[in-house]
Amino acid sequence: MQPYSSPFYFVYLGIALIPIIIAHAYGKKAMWYQIIFTIAFLWLTFAGTVTLWALLGFGIYETILIKIYEFYRIKFKKNTFLIFLIILLFSILPLFIVKLTPVINPAHPQSIFGFLGISYVTFKTVNIILEIRDGLIKDVPLKEYFYFLYFFPTISSGPIDRFRRFRKELKNPIPENYSEMVGKGIFYIFQGFLYKYIIGYLIDTYILHDISIQASLHPSFGSMLVSMYSYGLYLFFDFAGYSLFVIGISSIMGYDIPHNFNKPFISKNIKDFWNRWHMSLSFWFRDFVAMRLMKTIMEKRWTKNMALIANLGYMASMGLMGFWHGFTWFYIVYGFYHAILLMGYDAWLRLKKKRKWKIPNNRWTSAVSIFITINLVFVGFLIFSGIPNIAIMYKLHLKVALPNF
Repeated sequence: MQPYSSPFYFVYLGIALIPIIIAHAYGKKAMWYQIIFTIAFLWLTFAGTVTLWALLGFGIYETILIKIYEFYRIKFKKNTFLIFLIILLFSILPLFIVKLTPVINPAHPQSIFGFLGISYVTFKTVNIILEIRDGLIKDVPLKEYFYFLYFFPTISSGPIDRFRRFRKELKNPIPENYSEMVGKGIFYIFQGFLYKYIIGYLIDTYILHDISIQASLHPSFGSMLVSMYSYGLYLFFDFAGYSLFVIGISSIMGYDIPHNFNKPFISKNIKDFWNRWHMSLSFWFRDFVAMRLMKTIMEKRWTKNMALIANLGYMASMGLMGFWHGFTWFYIVYGFYHAILLMGYDAWLRLKKKRKWKIPNNRWTSAVSIFITINLVFVGFLIFSGIPNIAIMYKLHLKVALPNF
């Protein structure tokens, strides 16, 4: 059963959460029950499929890598880049195989190494390896690590959490505002229902489904334009709804999981957008890819051109984000498209400063900024949707599946 896929799923969840709520009300975390709760819902999701063994095998494999690297850092007190790189590449290897499989064998795109949520779980393990290298994580206790890795609400599609933050919450006592967290959690779940099962469903059923097929078979400016907006809105309400379910369930369990969305469609520029859209993912790439690359370039003194350094950071982080979604040209183009937008925005800021242009900051200029930003973002959504790719394939008389959102 897919997580959060039907109303009955929430009935099971509601019943299973009652003991946690009662325990928290009496000042007990009841970790033994939280572990049973996690195992039960992992079993409900993955049992009877090969992905259950892939999930367990992945956990064992990553644990061995992390404990080897932890032992190396503690025992030898060294920080050799080659050892770090080997551990990091082996950590990413299962995800790489899963993403590469559809390219090598399109007839059987599902890798035996894959399972629902492998991308997000890989982010967790890579985060731990990077912070062990930085000395921010000194030890990785297995109980805390496994609960973090397999924390059920977030396992399938995030939001992406950080081990140090999650570990701190595990150690802390029950929050004094737990009753408020339960109230917020219930509100988030109902908001998620509104987003995913009402607004998202209506957009998909009555607009996106038909127009995406029309745009694929008989592309025109109008059909592509409607597909662009309807897909972008559907993507937001579907994914934001899912994220609200995760945050709501986690809140009821007593965990303050990072949020993924913060009113992204009022963004005044592309940087503002990435500070509001899929925040746990964008912040991960910012912190662990862009900032690290920029720091390395400055430390090695490869160049003193700060604009070039920033641009390389954008290309690396956004490009990798594109590849992370899949080794398909439109995902890759989507990533580099946003890198170009970020580079263009920085160039605009430098030009304004150089020419000493004074642009007033009022509701009219804000409205223009929002309009330009969101339309550029929606162009990216159209690329990401794959609809233009299908239209091109049909134009070339190549067999390809019609979009099914």
